[in-house]
Amino acid sequence: MTPLLEVKNLSTRFPVDGGVVRAVDDVSFSLDRGEVLCLVGESGCGKSMTALSVMGLVPEPGKVVEGQILFGGRDLRRLDAEEMRKIRGDRISMVFQEPMSALNPVFSVGTQVAEVLRYHRQMDWSTALQEALRLLKLVGISDPARRLRDYPHQMSGGMQQRVLIAMAMACEPDLIIADEPTTALDVTVQAQILSLMERLIREHGKSLLLITHDLGVVAQVADHVCVMYAGVIVERGRVDELFSNPQHPYTLGLLDSLPSPERREFRAIPGAVPDLASLPGGCRFRPRCGRAGKICAEEEPDLVMKGERGVRCHFPGRRGRGGSEG
Repeated sequence: MTPLLEVKNLSTRFPVDGGVVRAVDDVSFSLDRGEVLCLVGESGCGKSMTALSVMGLVPEPGKVVEGQILFGGRDLRRLDAEEMRKIRGDRISMVFQEPMSALNPVFSVGTQVAEVLRYHRQMDWSTALQEALRLLKLVGISDPARRLRDYPHQMSGGMQQRVLIAMAMACEPDLIIADEPTTALDVTVQAQILSLMERLIREHGKSLLLITHDLGVVAQVADHVCVMYAGVIVERGRVDELFSNPQHPYTLGLLDSLPSPERREFRAIPGAVPDLASLPGGCRFRPRCGRAGKICAEEEPDLVMKGERGVRCHFPGRRGRGGSEG
């Protein structure tokens, strides 16, 4: 079966004084219908830029310079601006991370949800507003009939995010791309929203590309995971395999940083994500890695695939150098 979304060797660049920022570098993954794929990693690793590249929304002066973005077998990079506008919000929707910048402050939230249906489904205003009311209720907004007339500034950050989710779900798209969709919500509401989004894609054969730094969210909803670091995928696989047997030292570091009853203190990964305009030679994770050897400074490892599992490391496994377990 052809994947709903297949990204092949995607690279996105930003020119800067004296160099180029390699925001997304030779990234490949696929997503089947009815599945959830999570892109996970620290801030600045390229997760959000990967999503914007798929949507054709890379901000200037950035540009997708290489690769294919196949959606239903059709390369989105070959479409013109008008063709992409027809797909966005209809067959592909995105829930952005910052609701205040994504919502228009001069229109009511009901108008903004209804406008999606007016543009893509050619509904009249009365029908579109009734459907907007149903969507606001669906995402858990209390007193939706009153809130339909509210402006974004009259709502909390969590409620604004729910409006964005309602807009994304309006046309029942084949693919929803969600960039940290529960960041502004409390823990209880996070669970409700994630459950709602998961139910939508499972029941209707839709797909979800979820960008997050929260491994708890990943464990809750994902089928497959791609771990990103400094613009590249360093590990990918099914969520159960990746959590039970991480192969890349960065993945292991992320999992070790989670709170645990067995540990009394957090285990932070030393150092910071490198400047994407001035990457270290060899492996990008080498300056932060406790298992790095001579080859790690000389050669950047390839992403080696074995079935659905992939790892970009010269010394993969739980122990790596000196005795690999995996």
